[in-house]
Amino acid sequence: MDMMPEEARFLKRKVKGGSIDVHPTEKALIVNYELEATILGEMGDAMLGERKECQKVIRIRTLNENTNIGALSREIIDKCRLIHPTKLPEVEQLLYYLQNRKESSSAGTGSTKKSELSERPLDGDLDTTEIDETANINDVEEYLELMYEDLPEKQRASALILQLARNPDNLQELFENETVVGALARVLREDWKKSMELSTNIVYVFFCFSSFSQFHGVIAHFKIGALTMQIIEHEMKKYALWKEELSRKAKPVEGKAGDKAAMKDYDKTKKKFDGLVKKQDQLLRVCFYLLLNLSEVLDVERKMRNKSIVKMLVSCLDREHHELLILVVSFLKKLSIFIENKTEMAECNVIEKLTKLVPVDHEDLLNITLRLLLNLSFDGEERSKMVKYGMLPKLVSLLNNDNHQLIVLSILYHISMDDKCKSMFTYTDCIPMVMKMILEAPGDRVDLELMCLSINLACHKRNAQIICESKGKGPSGLHVLMKRAFKFKDSFILKMLRNISQHDDLEIKMKFVDYISDLTTAIMKNNEDDFILECVGILANLTIADLDYELLLKEYNLIPWIHSKLKPGACEDDLMLEVIMLCGTVCNDDTCAKLLADSGIIQSLIDLLNAKQEDDEIVCQIIYVFYQMIFHESTTEVIIKQTQAPAYLIDLMHDKNAEIRRVCENTLDIIAEVDQDWTMKIQQEKFRWHNSQWLEMVENRSMDDDLNGEYDRPDHDADAYIQGTEALDRPEYMFADYNDMMMEGNVTPEYIDEPAYVDNGRYINVPPDMLEQNGGIGGDYYNTPPPHYGYSDRQYYQDPYGRPVSRGGY
Repeated sequence: MDMMPEEARFLKRKVKGGSIDVHPTEKALIVNYELEATILGEMGDAMLGERKECQKVIRIRTLNENTNIGALSREIIDKCRLIHPTKLPEVEQLLYYLQNRKESSSAGTGSTKKSELSERPLDGDLDTTEIDETANINDVEEYLELMYEDLPEKQRASALILQLARNPDNLQELFENETVVGALARVLREDWKKSMELSTNIVYVFFCFSSFSQFHGVIAHFKIGALTMQIIEHEMKKYALWKEELSRKAKPVEGKAGDKAAMKDYDKTKKKFDGLVKKQDQLLRVCFYLLLNLSEVLDVERKMRNKSIVKMLVSCLDREHHELLILVVSFLKKLSIFIENKTEMAECNVIEKLTKLVPVDHEDLLNITLRLLLNLSFDGEERSKMVKYGMLPKLVSLLNNDNHQLIVLSILYHISMDDKCKSMFTYTDCIPMVMKMILEAPGDRVDLELMCLSINLACHKRNAQIICESKGKGPSGLHVLMKRAFKFKDSFILKMLRNISQHDDLEIKMKFVDYISDLTTAIMKNNEDDFILECVGILANLTIADLDYELLLKEYNLIPWIHSKLKPGACEDDLMLEVIMLCGTVCNDDTCAKLLADSGIIQSLIDLLNAKQEDDEIVCQIIYVFYQMIFHESTTEVIIKQTQAPAYLIDLMHDKNAEIRRVCENTLDIIAEVDQDWTMKIQQEKFRWHNSQWLEMVENRSMDDDLNGEYDRPDHDADAYIQGTEALDRPEYMFADYNDMMMEGNVTPEYIDEPAYVDNGRYINVPPDMLEQNGGIGGDYYNTPPPHYGYSDRQYYQDPYGRPVSRGGY
């Protein structure tokens, strides 16, 4: 495309970050990224574009065994814009690998994969067939001819080709020689059962190809992935047979120390078993690594799962070879991000198998195992299994290890989410260690993972008691936490303290009395809503009978501040909720309740009730404030006579939230005891609600009869239903001849020992003449809409006092 210079008005560059890897020989990180350059025309349309894959090498000269990996990782991310901050854990793992990589392993590590996992499962070279010859790329045709000879020649040829494949510079030339690749695939397919060394060499060659995405096509063409899984499955079966034979040889030795022949036979078998397992571990290792590289494509990974790759990997966790275990756990970690794979791991009881690896005397293996546990810990059942199999104290013991501390805190946080597991922390050293980490944290903020764990632990009563305890003659844990919280204005520490203050333990609550002044001062002078929220929450939790709430309100002039927060939109809902709860707490005191009522707080709460009627928690706490005020004589009259609070309570009697209904009912019961007018209204509302279905049916039927101009029965008393007066206001509905009543829930002398009609779990005694008129129990009683019981000539219902009232027939 020819383009004049003046036509190119703008140059647009776009950088897209890619994978991060370690340098094969140096202490350096390799950042892969894609650079896209586009020349835009005068109108902004793309005229010419080019895309290029680039690499940036970050050499780390200060890395040694004493380096703080976390701090170094953050420094690298801050200085290199090509690395997104979300890749901090990946950078930490790669630096940790570099820190522990042996210098001798840098030579001959083969190629560097462009889109590799953050973990480096392979450390150093795989053990392969030893051969004295040095391979030459020019002699490939000779090696190819050997692939058509007997097994020893094939094995020699595969070892020589492997030497060439381990040099990335030779891979393209080998790839272009389709005959060599086809011969390797053919020999592997035909002879993999004949020689473990031959299988290892050829699979390793394809593993070298799999390190680069552009070679995945030829691997898929020859179906090497499916063949590799077949090899793994076969080796698993062989391993089971070997173990069975070894167990059989071990039985005669048990308890027969003097049987030298049996002991000699067992030792010989054990030595042979160890040799075979060592070779098999190498084969399995290279097979799994090949599959791991191929699983970059999601469709390929799905095919592997369908062929039970998860079950194979979990079964390999019983092995002892650390390098193989690193690879297996890395693969499981990659698969665990999908729920189907996680479920299959759970079915294979992966947690029990991982228990032996926590802890383990291999830092790389321990680190990747903890990362897998972190992925699994998002599942509640798997967290429970971690506790069941005794992993909790093991995890706590790793908190002292800086390399694993962050991951362990995250796992412990997930475990602490379950209420039944919180109590288990009291049997470990977790709480003292967490307290020490909080108090010794550098800077003005504690790590979020640490604080989240602490906040959860504080929700358990016994944990809270341990946190508040004093060590010897030193200050209490509550004191040092409160001191740090106010020094750095740390709302997370205060949230932890708020959880401590909520427990129903007077001794714990009394410890907070010394800090009421600090908390109240912070409320009045602090501008940070999060910090104020926690301070108010702590005060709201201090339900102490002897506490002088009146002094608190007056000395700090809290009532105007409370009013300012109870206006709709004045603050966030969370803070508003805590202020309402504080009102409920101080209303325990008669004088405080009077002060709040006289200040007009009830009307403010009613207005807030209208504005936040969809927020069940706010509604419930407002009703609780009314409930607290009703208890005091000084405020009872204010609520009943001067506000519409009882009317709102009646409206909420039948709310869908069970807790709101319960608080409403308790409050209305107290109102009904002290005020007869409201007693009748409450009873009427209960009556309406209880009989709403039947009343609606009667009203609809009466309206239909009126429209049709006719009635079902000539003696139908239409006036009782179609006149303008409300049915509940008509006196004949409210009172009737008591002798004509059918008693519900009680047995009168007239009906003793008589049959009882049963419907909807309620028993009603019925006179014998009624039973005769209606054909016994099986009569019309079953045809009357519940909860009303009657027969063709009489209808029974309840009056506002809960008594059954009879009304003349239709």
